[in-house]
Amino acid sequence: MTILQRYQQLLASGEITPDSAQQLAAERLDALAQTLHRTPARPFKSRRFFGLFGSGAEASETGLKGLYLYGPVGRGKSMLMDMFHDEVTITPRRRLHFHEFMQGAHSLIHKKRQRGAGGDSPIVQAADEIADSAKLLCFDEMEVRDIADAMVLARLFTRLFERGVVVVTTSNRHPDELYRRGLHRDRFLPFIALLKDKVEVLDLGDGKDYRRDRLVGEDLYLTPLGRAARDKVDAAFEALTDGSPAEPDVVVVNAREVAVPRAAKSVARFRFDEICGIALGPSDYLAIAQRYRAIVIDGIPRMTDDIRDKARRFITLVDALYERRCQFVCSAEVPVEELYAGVDWGFEFDRTVSRLLEMRSISYLQEPHRA
Repeated sequence: MTILQRYQQLLASGEITPDSAQQLAAERLDALAQTLHRTPARPFKSRRFFGLFGSGAEASETGLKGLYLYGPVGRGKSMLMDMFHDEVTITPRRRLHFHEFMQGAHSLIHKKRQRGAGGDSPIVQAADEIADSAKLLCFDEMEVRDIADAMVLARLFTRLFERGVVVVTTSNRHPDELYRRGLHRDRFLPFIALLKDKVEVLDLGDGKDYRRDRLVGEDLYLTPLGRAARDKVDAAFEALTDGSPAEPDVVVVNAREVAVPRAAKSVARFRFDEICGIALGPSDYLAIAQRYRAIVIDGIPRMTDDIRDKARRFITLVDALYERRCQFVCSAEVPVEELYAGVDWGFEFDRTVSRLLEMRSISYLQEPHRA
């Protein structure tokens, strides 16, 4: 079954609804897969590094353009990538998160430097090793925030493309928006130009965020604490992230780093004390709410005046999530109406309870995240 056939089968079964941008992406991915299947590799002799010594590195060069799918969260980018990677037969190929790929690339470059390679050669050698292991690279969520990544990407991908590696990637941003306010961004611009030359850029648009429907009808405020609540919170996190593994992340606020213990697919997960038990303020919570479309919190206790600072932070957090229309899933010790048993913040907490109730409504869940 081709990618386009699989997409049409999902439409026919009612698992997805018609979406013109998704249809176009499925057609482009299908065409690329068919071209990869019938395009023979042709010998390639490196003109850089190894070529200087006359040996020449053999590669499988196809000259094909890859594909760059970008758009807001929940637009089906991962679903389309899954179909493409499952159906394409070119080998060897790899599918991985872009952050994971860059960690591996830096490790390879470091090893080459330790062995005495200087100049560009460590990056070239690392790219050659990557090219030997994959002729097709499928990346989830291309995003560049780290200056260390930004400074090597142009040289690394120049070599990968020379070696005929085809790249298919998803991103929340247009290539021109990558590393937008990064340090020394002028040195990063050659990578953007290279990328746009080697991939077709396809906008999945500002259509419906299908992930926001996943929580409709689900119990999002789970009480009492215990195994049953924890299992349901785990299930909600898995549904929101497509089962992607969670990794530590950071949000930078006014040159400070706010730790996010677990995050995947624009969803962050905290224990209550990890987000309300430390000295965070309104700007921190707003930055978190802007960065992540959904927040999951485990183990919210019944709040009294003994933990008045945590209660105040929780009020501020809920205000930020509500303002940005973040989806919210949590486990708590008591029902929402009994969550605050103190005196100091009673008036303010009445509004928090009201917002928590509204955040479970269908109308709220279907509103777009205000990123």
